[in-house]
Amino acid sequence: MQDMQDENITKAQIVIVEDQTSLAEIYKTRLEIVGYKCVVAADGIQALVEIEKNRPQLVLLDLMLPKLSGEQILKVMRSSDWGEDIKVIVISNLNEADAPAGLRDLRIDNYLVKANLTDDQLDQIVSTLLKPIGQSEDVSLEGSSTQVL
Repeated sequence: MQDMQDENITKAQIVIVEDQTSLAEIYKTRLEIVGYKCVVAADGIQALVEIEKNRPQLVLLDLMLPKLSGEQILKVMRSSDWGEDIKVIVISNLNEADAPAGLRDLRIDNYLVKANLTDDQLDQIVSTLLKPIGQSEDVSLEGSSTQVL
């Protein structure tokens, strides 16, 4: 059954490109809870199809994928009219120093290392980059976002 809020609020869309099914589902579930509409692609070819079809506001992009690498996906996106302006956060097992050279030249918005990333950090990073349409304040699953550390 569709959520009643769907009629009133347009949710920002995210394509999650991740070949580890369990990790993709964690990302999808958490991001949907805080107000995003998510689609998952498990390989590079599927990713390009979903990104072109859905024209999301954000792509969470793994680099090491079957069929096409994240870098190849990014190059195709940036050379197309449908993908040139989509925000991209790379989430990889590789440290950025070990990632393909020139990745930042392809206009990525952030680079995150999976091993260093907590689920709530992902929520917060996505929310600072892309608030759900119609949302005026930050949403966190970990309690109040007004805490000062």
